[in-house]
Amino acid sequence: MLHTLVLATRNKGKIIEFRRILDELAPDEINLIGVDEFPDLVDVDETGLTFEENALLKARYTAGATGLPSISDDSGLCVDFLNGEPGIYSARWAGAHGNDQANLEKLLDQLKDVPVEKRGAHFTCVAALALPDGRTHVEEGLFHGHILHEAVGDGGFGYDPIFSPLGMSISSAQMSAQEKDAISHRGKALRLIAPHVIQLLRSLG
Repeated sequence: MLHTLVLATRNKGKIIEFRRILDELAPDEINLIGVDEFPDLVDVDETGLTFEENALLKARYTAGATGLPSISDDSGLCVDFLNGEPGIYSARWAGAHGNDQANLEKLLDQLKDVPVEKRGAHFTCVAALALPDGRTHVEEGLFHGHILHEAVGDGGFGYDPIFSPLGMSISSAQMSAQEKDAISHRGKALRLIAPHVIQLLRSLG
């Protein structure tokens, strides 16, 4: 049986990434769609103080508004030198939400005199599933590395061009989609939550 699952985002990069991973884990079982399929849906204010709070806010709202099972993630880049910032503010670090270039330029400027040994960072992703009946499930994934001194590569999105995964000499924007999925924060969180997504969707009949 094909189950429709709403991904609570308008970020096409995230939709492609989530769909690719879910298709590997449950082929021909989940029809993943974005909130753009629902023109009347408003964007939820991310008023939570943690990744988990924001992920649940978006998933619960979307499930309630659409009447369909919904999955959301809240993710961000946590830089050691900046005491974990930008964190939950990653997508709007430079002011305007979703301006990837401005965000990474601001971050590079903040770290311009910081030596490589102090440029440690990690991505965090919390994935949250919400069903219309109120049931929820949450999982977290982490992706460790450090911040480069300049942007490299044209793959991925967000901060990928300035993030070098632990033990690698390239940026995550230079990795193939499959390589990144295998070790990324989002890939980890989604692989952890996917069995629960499948189980709960099957329970709906």
